[in-house]
Amino acid sequence: MMEVHADMVKSEPEPLLRLVVCLGNPGDRYAGTRHNAGWQAAERLLQIGKWVLSEWQPLSGELFQYSSETTEFYLLKPLTFMNDSGRAVKEVLEKLGISPPEILLLCDCLDLPAGTLRLRKRGSSGGQKGLESIIQILGTTQIARLRIGIGRPEPGTEDVVDYVLSSWVSAEQKKMAEMFSVAAELAFTILEKGWEEAVSRLAIWTADKINASKQGEPEIGKV
Repeated sequence: MMEVHADMVKSEPEPLLRLVVCLGNPGDRYAGTRHNAGWQAAERLLQIGKWVLSEWQPLSGELFQYSSETTEFYLLKPLTFMNDSGRAVKEVLEKLGISPPEILLLCDCLDLPAGTLRLRKRGSSGGQKGLESIIQILGTTQIARLRIGIGRPEPGTEDVVDYVLSSWVSAEQKKMAEMFSVAAELAFTILEKGWEEAVSRLAIWTADKINASKQGEPEIGKV
């Protein structure tokens, strides 16, 4: 069964997000790998709305811009390697005057099953090296994040590093393509309509997936 987690505290004011940071590693070697789930979601997000390359480009990333009626939104793909993502984020925040609570981070997560999304307003890195770098350099865990589950390899079958740097197997590709599209739609919803609307859409999507699973839809990686 595929599931989506959305953690939010209703009594707290929802963050006003201006910058989406999508994590991945640069270079053809890493394109399409599990560790680049954030970049694969970014590809879908850039197809929603009228995103354009920003006139100002950071030294350590690729920056896109989207203009709504009232706000300028940005999407950053750090071009540092994953472990140094914080440097790219800091450069953009300082230039654009954006604070950490105005960031939404999209990244892969080993501790969530493949095909699972988790949306949170804050928290530890959970071992994700890119998020860890950002937290360390910005000095705060007050960063919203949408984690894209990639699962873990079966015990004894594959080294974790090899696993995250490998591409999706054929049985996973269709489901993960849907995941990236859903992640992109949720990110855009947060920017345009706010956190609560995105959480509501997560809940509806989750219910649909649960119903589909009960009717015999195979889980990711199973046929």
